[in-house]
Order: sequence, then structure tokens, then C-alpha cells
Amino acid sequence: MAITLGVHASNPSLYYLSRLDYLEQELAPLGESGAFHHYADGTRTGALLADGTIDFGGTGSTPPVTAQAAGHDLVYAAVSAPRPDHGALLVRADGPVHTVGDLRGGTVVLGIGSWQTHLLAKALHAEGLSYATDITAVRPAAGEDQARRLRDGEIAGWIAQGAELAAARRTGGFRELIRTGDVITDRSVFFTRRDFATDRPEVVAAIGAALSRADAWVAAHLSEAAAIAAEDLGGSSEDWEAALAVLPWRLEPATAGFVTEQQEAADIFHGVGFIDRAVTVADAHLPALEAPVAAALAKAV
Repeated sequence: MAITLGVHASNPSLYYLSRLDYLEQELAPLGESGAFHHYADGTRTGALLADGTIDFGGTGSTPPVTAQAAGHDLVYAAVSAPRPDHGALLVRADGPVHTVGDLRGGTVVLGIGSWQTHLLAKALHAEGLSYATDITAVRPAAGEDQARRLRDGEIAGWIAQGAELAAARRTGGFRELIRTGDVITDRSVFFTRRDFATDRPEVVAAIGAALSRADAWVAAHLSEAAAIAAEDLGGSSEDWEAALAVLPWRLEPATAGFVTEQQEAADIFHGVGFIDRAVTVADAHLPALEAPVAAALAKAV
């Protein structure tokens, strides 16, 4: 049976790997084949791992924490290098919001359950405010123009990323209240089921090598990668190239240092009621996986 990787557009490494041959090439020496399961909402990754639909997935920093809180027995496999320019909380350039504190009572549009929740919750927490009670967090609705809504004063803030952020930076009219790297490390996070990680660490390492090769391909072919995203996801190739150019395209093993980062997020989420029970992130850390993953990543570069 094929090893199945979950793919959604919010995880760029998996998105591009699904369009290349590297997974098959890395798995073949192990007598395995690969497959991809495409889905739209990265926050479902933990549940898809738990029910066996996928064997390996990737998201931002928040979904693994919520998956642990839901009782899913996951293991971190690898992470990207920090992505300080991946996103930003935008406000209207001539509007009333000048500090994070000024968001109190306002509406902020963001990908709820994604890394954007981590960004906003931590930024508010640092100002003594609560994600749960001091702002209204709403998901972007299909077809809504968040840039227009922000310009017109319908919303107080908008966390943008990718081509949409590049377009907003290009067209102007906005101020970046907080840049992602000002608040969180914002890594891509890759994880799997515990039984899969403990039974087949060599397969997990091979997947890491395939992802690393896909990252290297994107870094060397930004224009081609941008054209793929523009055709598939919308936006202009120019804005996608700008968005892809600021990503690190480098993977690392999941270490104890990363666990500390995640624990901080988990504690904030529990404190504001975003998750309903405390999570010990270290339970999802498998130190024995670090060496084979590190070796595979180094070999792939």
C-alpha cells in the first residue's frame, strides 16, 4: 500500500512536492511507493492522520497543537527554518489602529486554526489582551476582498500571507502592524502518527529528503513555481514570486528547542480557551527520530 502524504495549498513544501517525482524516488529504495491526498483545510490534518487517510502531513504551528488537544497521538517529524516574512497583520495606513492594543473591540480576519491564530493570540497576550474576549476573530469568506474591507473600515485588521500579502505591499494603503517574525518563529511543521514514526523511521526520513529536494527545486525555480501557484490558486505570478522568495526553503529536524516554541503556543491557546485542555508538546517529540531525519536532510541538499 502506498505511503500517503496530505497536501493542501497552505503548506508550500508539500504543495510543490506533489508536483514533482522526488517522493517516488526517495521511497523506491525502501520498497515503497507514494501517493498524495489533496484537501483544502490544513486544520483537518490531525484528524486525517488519526483515521488513516494520510500517513504524513504538514501545516503551520497551530494545527499540531489542536490535534494533540483533540487526543490524536502524533509525532513531529521535521520543521522548516523560521519564516519571518511569511505574513503580516495589516491595518489601514490612515486608520485608527496604531498599536496591537488598539485592536481591542475590533474584528480581525485571519485563518482561524492556522499559524495566524498563534501570531494574533501571542501578540495580544503580550499586551495583556485576550484572543478570546478582546477582539472578534473571523475567517475570510470565499470571494471576499479583505483588502477592500480593510480600506473601507469594515474590519480592524487582516492577517495576510502569500500572494495576497505581496499584492497588498505592492498596491499600498496598508501598514504592517506586526510582521510574523516580530512575534513567532512561524515554521512549517511536519508530523505523522506515532506508530508510523516508531515502526518506519526510515520512511519518515525518506519523506524528509523528498521534501528537502522539493524545497531546493522551488528555491532554484522561483518563476516557474510562481507560475504554477498563480494558475492553480489565483493571483499574479509576480506577487507569487515575491511571496515565495521570502520563504527559507530549508528543513530541520524537530528538536527540543522547537518543542519549547510550541509549548509556549499551547499554553497561550489553553489560557484563552482556544483549546479545552492543557497540552504537553514534548509528548509528541520523538528524539530517536532526529538523527535519521537530520541525516536524510543533509544528504538531500
